[in-house]
Amino acid sequence: ALRVETRSGMAAGRGAAVLRRAWRERRVVLLEPRYTPLVAACLCLAEGGVNLWVIRRVPYTEIDWKAYMQEVEGFANGTLDYTQLKGDTGPLVYPAGFVYIFLGLYHATGRGSDIRLAQYLFAGLYLLNLLLVFRIYCRTNKVPPYVFFFMCCASYRIHSIFVLRLFNDPVAMAILFLAINLFLEDRWSWGCLLFSLAVSVKMNILLFAPGLLFLLLQRFGLLGCIPKLCICALLQVALGLPFLLVNPVGYLTRSFDLGRQFQFKWTVNWRFLPEEVFQNRVFHAALLLIHLAGLGFFALHRWHSYAGQLRSCCGITPPASHLCPLNTSAQIVFILFSSNFLGVCCSRSLHYQFYVWYFHTLPYLLWCTPTTKLAHMPKVLLLGVIELCWNTYPSTVCSSISLHICHGLILLQLWYGTASTPVSHTPPPSRKPAAMSKKAQ
Repeated sequence: ALRVETRSGMAAGRGAAVLRRAWRERRVVLLEPRYTPLVAACLCLAEGGVNLWVIRRVPYTEIDWKAYMQEVEGFANGTLDYTQLKGDTGPLVYPAGFVYIFLGLYHATGRGSDIRLAQYLFAGLYLLNLLLVFRIYCRTNKVPPYVFFFMCCASYRIHSIFVLRLFNDPVAMAILFLAINLFLEDRWSWGCLLFSLAVSVKMNILLFAPGLLFLLLQRFGLLGCIPKLCICALLQVALGLPFLLVNPVGYLTRSFDLGRQFQFKWTVNWRFLPEEVFQNRVFHAALLLIHLAGLGFFALHRWHSYAGQLRSCCGITPPASHLCPLNTSAQIVFILFSSNFLGVCCSRSLHYQFYVWYFHTLPYLLWCTPTTKLAHMPKVLLLGVIELCWNTYPSTVCSSISLHICHGLILLQLWYGTASTPVSHTPPPSRKPAAMSKKAQ
């Protein structure tokens, strides 16, 4: 017992010493990425209190939760025809993983009636999501810790999406961030499994798919990445099997409906367009072409060059083979986050809950490139303007144009900030001849 007390006293003393040193160096703590774990721990504790306060003080707003429960209740009652699963807001339009996860919430909350318990469960999901995001930022070691205050405490919309609206988007994103953590640990098979599970909750996760495919091809080659892709496909088949056996066409057209029309009244990003243009299929096709072109340009000129920069910084010579076995944490995160961001910029419509699709990636996208002291303030300002655009309800012509301007500025920074610089392979001139010439003089 004395030994245990001694150890606990020593641990407490070390913890107190760390806190005292952090207080003395508080300016450095806020600026140096190596202090991210300390700042993350403090923010997670604070966020626990913030979420409890929001749940108890801010009224819950019913939007989709009741419809979710009605949709999964049909499955609980034995309906396996996907076209027959409906709620107050319309037919079920999410893949089968959504049904299983929200069926668990349906039973846990008394058929969806215990809203307060559901809010507490989503508050726990919020904290889990935050821990997964912080672990990614700790591995990349690029973002100054003070930025995380804006990512946590300053976003009303994100807290609302999690604990006041109970959308399925946060569930999909939490699983996605868990998959990215597995990629960073070089556990690609498990990561692909969870990536596919996230897709089965909501299809927006497919915006990360081009980046993931690039990483798999870079890491394993064409033949080597086929088993990983099979893992993704087989999980989709396994989850959807009960519905595929009854009405395969109905399941595929409902759960993976890429042509679904969005309502103009909910759009955040295209409010400045006339509604007839917003609904026009030619406009949708143009956005798709721009998206594909952006992915092609980034894959050819930025994802490859970014990998080359990382290798040159580490003093590693690329292998002669076309395969690149080195996948640093920064490279993996940059490719996945930029792939998703390109998709968000070219989305046919962004609704308010879609903010969570890329909110937690914005600090990395802004600070992954070299930043001078004077450039920090414009980047923080960009975060603030984006938050203001997403908190403008209903959206306006000004807010939607401002959002596109912010997205465009981030894209420009990603494009020019990761441009490869020519590396000179000429050996530096020797100083010895110069010294000898001085002696000769």
